Amino acid sequence: MNVRSEGKYPALSAFGGADDGGVLAVHAHPDDETLSTGGLLATFAAAGRPVCVVTCTRGERGEVIALPGTTSEGRAGLEGDGPALGAYREGELAAALRQLGGGVDGAVEHAFLDTLPPAGLPTTGDTSASEASAEVRYEDSGMTWVAPGVAGPAPDSPPTAFARVPLDESAGRLAVLVRARRPAVVATYESGGGYGHPDHVRAHQVTVRALELAADPSWRPDGGGTSAGEGTPAPGVGPRDEPWAGAELWQAVVAAAELREARATLAALPEAMTLAAAHKLTFPPPEAPLPPLARENLNVWSAERQVIGSSSYRSPDLLPTTSIGRSRVVRVGVRGVVESVVAALQAHATQVRHATVLARSEGAFAGWYALSNGVLAPILTTETYLVSAPGGRPGRSPWRSRADGRCSGPGC
Repeated sequence: MNVRSEGKYPALSAFGGADDGGVLAVHAHPDDETLSTGGLLATFAAAGRPVCVVTCTRGERGEVIALPGTTSEGRAGLEGDGPALGAYREGELAAALRQLGGGVDGAVEHAFLDTLPPAGLPTTGDTSASEASAEVRYEDSGMTWVAPGVAGPAPDSPPTAFARVPLDESAGRLAVLVRARRPAVVATYESGGGYGHPDHVRAHQVTVRALELAADPSWRPDGGGTSAGEGTPAPGVGPRDEPWAGAELWQAVVAAAELREARATLAALPEAMTLAAAHKLTFPPPEAPLPPLARENLNVWSAERQVIGSSSYRSPDLLPTTSIGRSRVVRVGVRGVVESVVAALQAHATQVRHATVLARSEGAFAGWYALSNGVLAPILTTETYLVSAPGGRPGRSPWRSRADGRCSGPGC
């Protein structure tokens, strides 16, 4: 569907690519797609653009919020039962994606990373790829809260944890999908994983590496088996041997000053204080450290000066993107889709509670939610991304990964 972005969906001009380009979002667990990029996904879906979400694990080690009156009521027993919780969260994810897709089944395509065909196998049309894929299970690595809203590695991370999977094994699967879907935008966390969860950090690394592999014409996902045009690609895979360097890397961030201001606004709202008192919730202390996604050098949102859109886009209330180093900064306004985002958060009831749209937006603040740590967090009226340009020349990807799997490209 060819949709111009002026007017209702100005955010769509921000990627600067073809008007019919799609978005591919890569996330660690069910619920992350909504918490980190829900506005972006809902905006693309509402405009009829292709939207695909890849989830790296099923969140088997998540804490369970069994809040009365929600779909998680009576589900406390799922916590600690990895297979059961993972299966249940698959259902929550499907419901959330339907909300992000405007209530339309299939508007947001989805795949778990470990179900994608693995690289290194010939595309001969037999069942070897799917059978090998079925033998692999990327599991939640777990985490521990080290500060309000900031996570660290779990001391008992299992050997099968996603964060321990060899980088090229998981990145190769994603690279095949990138070549098949040929998105204009690939969105994920910044290098700190948003808030420090080891699976988020690994998802960033996998995404960076996958973009590098997908753009490299010398990379062959079949490990040198059949050549391009020979054999039959595995179902849903597409042109595995045709490089794709046309995707921009979008890393979710937030202006530090904006987050502090939104937190202060939330803590001062009478209805938020009443909710916190009734459910024993807390607010982030003013002196609390900010999560890794918060950046001190980003402009604060204002109604007069939103940073959004490509350098060629203009409208009375929007300004062009700004730059940080070799990355540019774009804002995706979510006011028009915030109800869909909150409905998607509510679908993740084992992980998210009290997701609420503010009756009237207060500046950059549009609502709130709380996770298992019981800390109320603001929902912002815009999502902010550091955008790295797509690869161009063969073998010269801007997303070059280091040998240790860490990103060394722009915006990292």
